[in-house]
Amino acid sequence: MTEPHAADDPQEAVPQILCDTRVLTGQVPATMGALWKLAEPGRQLDANFIHLPPGERIKTHTEPDLDVLLVVVGGDGTVGIGTADEPQHVAQGMLLWLPHGSTRSITAGDRGIQYLTVHRRRPGMQIRPRPDQPAKPEPPH
Repeated sequence: MTEPHAADDPQEAVPQILCDTRVLTGQVPATMGALWKLAEPGRQLDANFIHLPPGERIKTHTEPDLDVLLVVVGGDGTVGIGTADEPQHVAQGMLLWLPHGSTRSITAGDRGIQYLTVHRRRPGMQIRPRPDQPAKPEPPH
């Protein structure tokens, strides 16, 4: 068995406490956005602690490449599921899986919502056709 190590750090990888989400939920600002982001070097994951004030919304979008875990840490709201944006109520303590390719939105409830998202780091730049254009035909051999 090999010893764990960080890709950018030749020293031994050590588990560490990064933050206390109870403190973050106690310091919710009036504006929406990330209250905390995972920024450690050599990581294979991205994570964000997001706050949406009451009534604020993350518009409907589709994530083509990444599965995302979402943990509601404070408040409540609605996750719109699919292209029909079917509302699903979510509240503190709920854990959601947002598979890649799924369409979703998030709307904060009357108390706002704070949630943690975790996903693998984004893949590097890829060259692929735009979704609104057909793929180019293969050249003749």
